[in-house]
Amino acid sequence: MAITDWPAAERPREKLLALGVSALSDAELLAIFLRVGVTGKTAVDLARDLLTRFGSLTGIFAASQADLSQVHGIGASKYVQLQAIFEMSHRALTEQMQIKDILSSPQQVRDFLCLKLAGLSQEVFVVLFLDAQNRMLNCEEMFTGTLTQTSVYPREVVKKALKHNAASVIFAHNHPSGVAVPSQADEHITQQLKQALALVDVRVLDHFIVAANTSFSFAERGLL
Repeated sequence: MAITDWPAAERPREKLLALGVSALSDAELLAIFLRVGVTGKTAVDLARDLLTRFGSLTGIFAASQADLSQVHGIGASKYVQLQAIFEMSHRALTEQMQIKDILSSPQQVRDFLCLKLAGLSQEVFVVLFLDAQNRMLNCEEMFTGTLTQTSVYPREVVKKALKHNAASVIFAHNHPSGVAVPSQADEHITQQLKQALALVDVRVLDHFIVAANTSFSFAERGLL
């Protein structure tokens, strides 16, 4: 049955207009983007297939063109549109974090970091540099690879903090394994960085670990 034959209250577009965007499932939101399905499948069916194949919306956004093209009905134009939506979302969040106190919206920080890190296949360590009003001055990718004492250099983080005249920082890195639990190395490096930055009067507000669609906050768990 085509979506146009569904009861109006169950059609994704009509449902969004009546109840708001938050009332829609991931599959329904994706179906609105897809617009049409393929032979034998509605747009919602195709959206569910994509979510099953790639695990989540984040997984879909992170998928390569080659991987997406293996799904019938998803060609180059859809890949380009997906990338454009992803980048617009990232830029919109970046703008918000640059003009207001990001500590007033912890979920926005998590969303920003999930967009930036969740789909990556290797570990990446980023630093958010903040001014005295907790507005983001910049977000920089500092290191890649497994976090160890030899792969993360406190001196480089201190140099960047001084360059940006930052009052505080937030660390974040991803776990491609999908498990958002800190290792002993994660905890050790965090303390090393905190001690180094304290020497130049820069506070460490948090360290997030991002994995798939979840995140772990050092500050919330009392590890700072």
